[in-house]
Amino acid sequence: MANITLMPKLSDTMTVGTLTKWFKKEGDVVKTGDMLAEVETDKATMELESYFNGTILKIFSAPGSSLPIGAPLCAIGKPGETYEMPAPAAAPAAPAAPAPAATPTPPPAPAPVVIAAVAAPKAAAPAPTVSAAPAGRIRISPLARKLAEEKRIDITRVKGSGPGGRIVRADILAAEKNPPPAAAKPARADAVPAWGYRSVLDKSPVQAEAFAPASNMRATIARRLLEAKTTIPHFYLDLEIDAGPLLTLREQLNAGLAKDGVKLSVNDFVLKAAATALRAIPAVNTSWTGAGIQSHGAIHVSFAVAIEDGLITPVIRDTDAKSLFQISTEAKALGGRAKDKKLQPAEFTGGTFCVSNLGMAGIDRFCAIINPPNAAILAIGATVKKPVVVGDEIVIGQRMNLTLSCDHRVVDGLLGAKFLNAIKAHLESPSLLLL
Repeated sequence: MANITLMPKLSDTMTVGTLTKWFKKEGDVVKTGDMLAEVETDKATMELESYFNGTILKIFSAPGSSLPIGAPLCAIGKPGETYEMPAPAAAPAAPAAPAPAATPTPPPAPAPVVIAAVAAPKAAAPAPTVSAAPAGRIRISPLARKLAEEKRIDITRVKGSGPGGRIVRADILAAEKNPPPAAAKPARADAVPAWGYRSVLDKSPVQAEAFAPASNMRATIARRLLEAKTTIPHFYLDLEIDAGPLLTLREQLNAGLAKDGVKLSVNDFVLKAAATALRAIPAVNTSWTGAGIQSHGAIHVSFAVAIEDGLITPVIRDTDAKSLFQISTEAKALGGRAKDKKLQPAEFTGGTFCVSNLGMAGIDRFCAIINPPNAAILAIGATVKKPVVVGDEIVIGQRMNLTLSCDHRVVDGLLGAKFLNAIKAHLESPSLLLL
C-alpha cells in the first residue's frame, strides 16, 4: 500500500496551509528528505520534504489550494501500487455555521455623483470610460496594492503570479519595469463654456474597486490581535529618554566594527537592554494562564518585522546571555529570513517578551498591542532633536520615547514603572550593556 503525504502542522497557530507550488510531478522518483512542495502558513512560506522513498503516484492538491491540517497532498509508493485515501480532514472549528461559508461579497459601489452643466451641448454619444475594472474581484496583497498606488500602476492591467492569480509585490515591480501598453485615451474637448467649470468629480477614481480575500497570515493576525486587544486588560506607561549617549556609543562601535561588516542598530541596544531588565525584574518575564501566573525560566526576546501581507516576530533565544554583537548578527539573519518567509517554527515561537520599533518609520511614539502570551510589549519611537533643560540651560538633545503596554492581570503599575525605568537606565548608560 502506497504512503499518503498529508498537510502537516507547521506552526502552533496553523489551521490551514496554502499549497503554493510543487517541486515534483507525478511519476517522479523521490527519496526521504527531497523537497516536494512549498506551503504558505499563517507565519511563513516553508518547503515540505518527503518522508518516504518511492514514486509519486498521484498528486491530490493543485497549487493555490488552501487545505486544512491532515488533508492529503500526494501518494508515494512503488509503480502500480494501490493507495487508500484517508478520511477527509476536519475543517477548523467555527463558532456555529452549519451552512457552508459563502465567498465574501464586496459591498456595492456607491452611485456616481453627476454634475450637470446647465447649458452644456448635448453629446452625440456617452463619453468613453477610462480603464474600467474587469468583471469580478481583483485579488491583490495589501503590500502590492500600496506599492501600485505609490507607483501609479493600474492593477486592472497587471497579471498576478501568486496563488489563485493573486497580485503580489513582484508583479507590481515587473509591471513598473515593463508597463503594459496604455489603453487608448478618449478625445477630450478643450473648449469649456465661459460660464462653466470643470468639477473635481470629473477625475478618475483614486483606485479601482477591488476585494482581496484574507490570506492565511492576515486572517490569523486579525484573529489573534482582536483576541489580544479584547481579552487582555492593557495599560500603558510612557517615558522619554536621553538617547545621546546611546547614539554616540553606537557611532564609536560601528566605526571600529566596519572592517568586519558589522553595523549595530538602535534596536540591537534596545533588545539587549530589555533582556537585561527582564533578568533584573523577572516578574515581567511571565504569562497569565487563566489559572495563575507562569514564570519563564529563560529570556527569549522577540522583535516585530513587517513582511508582505502582515508581520511576524522572530525570537532571539537566551537574549540576556548574548552580546550586542551576537544579538545584532542574529537579528539581521532572522529579519532577512522573515522577509523571505523562510523562518522555521522554532524561530518565531516561544518568545517571552516583544519589542516593536517604528522609529525608522518616523513615528515619535505609539502604543503596541501585547503579543500573547507575553505580559508586556515595548514600543520604540524615533530619536528626535529637541530643546531640553540641562542644569539651568536649554540645549539641543537627542530624545527617544519608550511606551510599555502591560497586561494588568500580571503586571501592576509600579512593577511596570520599575521595569521601564530599568530599560531607561541601561539605554542612557549604554556602556553597561557591553559588560
